Amino acid sequence: MISDIIKKNLTSETDFVFGFADLNGLIASKFDGYRYGISIGKRLDDRIIDNIIEGPTIEYYNYYKQVNKELAELTRRIESDLIESGMDLMVIEPTVTHAEEKYKDYLRTLTVDISHKLVATRAGLGWIGKTDLFISEKFGPRLRLVSILLKQYTGTLAIPVNESRCGRCVICVEKCPAKAASGKLWNIATHRDEFFDAQKCRDKCSELAKQRLDVDERICGLCVAVCPLGKKNRN
Repeated sequence: MISDIIKKNLTSETDFVFGFADLNGLIASKFDGYRYGISIGKRLDDRIIDNIIEGPTIEYYNYYKQVNKELAELTRRIESDLIESGMDLMVIEPTVTHAEEKYKDYLRTLTVDISHKLVATRAGLGWIGKTDLFISEKFGPRLRLVSILLKQYTGTLAIPVNESRCGRCVICVEKCPAKAASGKLWNIATHRDEFFDAQKCRDKCSELAKQRLDVDERICGLCVAVCPLGKKNRN
């Protein structure tokens, strides 16, 4: 039934992936009771991603914001239908750039209470790459994620992905302008800081956005563009 509700709200099934996760014991205690999760990923436009050669483009910047808005609207529709069917849930909208004052804790650790990547790996949709991207089986890193937490059992749970499938590939590591990645492979027991320096990435993204777009944002996209899996699976 939940799958039917999600599919009904998707604009095109070929441009989305979704899965169901068991999050028991994996998320902060303040979300106690929300044991299950839905991860939804929307495919990014290959032409826009392919045009990221040296760093972010204004087209990518505007598109990034557009996709976040579309995903937020999608989850609101799904939320309404799930509530109507009697589900107890919480929507975690697409990760966006945070206001400095409001998100001091985020700025200190560059982590969030609910990681879309965590939900997606538990939902069996993919793994974490060497530059801390979520890499999906279907679209590579060319997607944006949104999550929904549920208290009720979803009826179907995926087999989680517990380790990286990037192998020896280091293209994203070599192309990263921030030199933020060590090249170490992720697994479920590996903390992000062991293989990726998020602060270095954030600082470089801010620098590139100012230089190339003249905006006060944190955006790059190079690692998304160069990933061979994303290129292989494009339209």
